[in-house]
Amino acid sequence: MSHRPAAPSASSRRTLLRTALTGAALTAGSWAWDLPAASATPLVNEKPRPATPAAALRELNAGNRRWRTHHERHPHETLAVRREMLSGQHPFAVVLGCIDSRVAPELVFDQGLGDLLTVRSAGEVLDEAVLGSVAYGVLELGIPLVVVLGHQSCGAVSAAVHAEQTGERLPAHIQYIADQIKPAIDHAHEGAARIDATVSAQVRRVRSQLAAEPDLATMIRAGRLAIVGARYELTSQLVHPVD
Repeated sequence: MSHRPAAPSASSRRTLLRTALTGAALTAGSWAWDLPAASATPLVNEKPRPATPAAALRELNAGNRRWRTHHERHPHETLAVRREMLSGQHPFAVVLGCIDSRVAPELVFDQGLGDLLTVRSAGEVLDEAVLGSVAYGVLELGIPLVVVLGHQSCGAVSAAVHAEQTGERLPAHIQYIADQIKPAIDHAHEGAARIDATVSAQVRRVRSQLAAEPDLATMIRAGRLAIVGARYELTSQLVHPVD
């Protein structure tokens, strides 16, 4: 008579889940996030991972400067780096951005494999899955910087402004996106200026919502985390802060 394997315990299931999410190996019962590459020879293009909010922000600023001046390095794409990534991931920044195909964070910040944890939703809209993804990067991977990245000519913001002005009901689940952006609509402006102002207002709103999350707020107070707002200009390829 065959026997069905025993179901894994709750603790085992959590361990399996965390292993699947991080790609990290288990060594002697502890997470091997900080293990070196399998080779004893350091990688040629290896450099220290930014470990503070300020250092992470400097790296992103430098990468965007390379991008907009056409001096991209396309870092961390070699075969050696790809093999190193098998042992785990060590991203230094979370970028919460829009789904717009013209605003790919790894490109506009000139970063490579394993550098950024990117979370994308139309108009940077927050829901439980997005919040959990950001929190995972900060609390589980120890990432010191979160960037909420809006962008010029955001279609999700345009749709939200249009829906409010006309009363038109948007199709399928797109109305949900518009409803989430609606509180950020800037009524001090008209026409295209309203859309542009709302892009920045939505960044500020989402940044504030993230900063108010208790676990993240604790890390901000301790100086271990910064959450900043920024926007990307399609016309100039510049990423600049949104205060």
